[in-house]
Amino acid sequence: MARSGWVTPEGPERLTDHVSIGVLTRVFPADVVDAVIEHTGALERRTRLLPSRLMVYYVMSLALFADSPYEEVMRSLLAGMEWLSGRFREWTMPTKAAIYKARTRLGSAVMVELFAEVAQPFAAPGGAGFYKGWRLVSVDGTTLDLADTPANEKAYGRPGTKTDFKSAFPQARVLGLVECGTHASFSAVVASYNTSEHDMYPALIADVAKDMLLTSDRGFFSYTAWKDSLDTGAALLWRMKANCVLPEYEDYRDGSYRSAVYPSAKDRGKDTNGIPVRVIEYEVTTAKEDGTEEVSGFQLITSILDPATAPAGDLADLYAKRWEIESSFGELKTHQRGPGVVLRSKTPDGVLQEIYGHLCTHYAIRSLIGEVAAEFDEDPLKFSFTRTIRAARRSLAGRPAFSPSQTR
Repeated sequence: MARSGWVTPEGPERLTDHVSIGVLTRVFPADVVDAVIEHTGALERRTRLLPSRLMVYYVMSLALFADSPYEEVMRSLLAGMEWLSGRFREWTMPTKAAIYKARTRLGSAVMVELFAEVAQPFAAPGGAGFYKGWRLVSVDGTTLDLADTPANEKAYGRPGTKTDFKSAFPQARVLGLVECGTHASFSAVVASYNTSEHDMYPALIADVAKDMLLTSDRGFFSYTAWKDSLDTGAALLWRMKANCVLPEYEDYRDGSYRSAVYPSAKDRGKDTNGIPVRVIEYEVTTAKEDGTEEVSGFQLITSILDPATAPAGDLADLYAKRWEIESSFGELKTHQRGPGVVLRSKTPDGVLQEIYGHLCTHYAIRSLIGEVAAEFDEDPLKFSFTRTIRAARRSLAGRPAFSPSQTR
């Protein structure tokens, strides 16, 4: 279902006019792919039917056609390539076994580094993705069902159940930084299901920048995580657990108050090593299906200490935008991967490769939407992700991805 307020751009071009195989090759151009392949040591040593560059785009194509067989995805990718009509006129469709071996040779490091090299925030300053010069970003995690193999279970684990039976599938945990105004994931880390999001978060801190306002849900806070995040220069707006002790040192007219966080209860008692914070407390009433209402209490802390710079009401509204990261994960898991679709890779390294293939493809689609939204001066979140990815699937084989001179 399209978002409320979804629009079709006015003018001679529609969003689908911009969609082609270029969705992948424009955002992840061949020269960047080649450089990453060489840097990670994944360049093939001899001429092969399935060269490394082709396999990079194939892994991303797997994310576009998550419910299609390996061979059918390859056909979709190759059908429009001009180079097939040149020196590869006698090119033979590889078998599933050959594709598997080529993916294994490629490995996961290429996709991990390619995502890190290309993905970055791109919301237009001053638009809906900003607040007073700060770029709105959020950190959160999700899980993905994996093929049920002993290797995947050993590497990634699986959720427990309240019965004697195991859960249906092993799962990998993905933690990401998402730009709230575009739904673009620009940093991510993958770990086993049993790894907590709090323990994964330090791997993302290097991608937090001083122009950002970073929001997070309960569970991410620790004194060290807060301190390390502040060291990036970013502004922070984090929800706290209800049992957190936040001394009330000074009340402000906007309803917030000055407090501090401490490394230990002993430090709090002696008021040593405290980091000043501002606390915003409020309640949200939600109507339930049975006609009753549910009241949820929120306790936020922020590094923005001056109420005049960011009033409590503004920060409460901004925190609500944190939920855009849930919508971003929903796009990847439901519309791109498909509801109930299990990742197909049967080995741990294949799983990592496939997950970053999904992240690269989602970023490519979101980049396209951002480009067109900027062209028509529209909010990127008013464009339908579902319609865009359908257009990308239709056009994947419709136009050539490479010229003959680009093949290796």
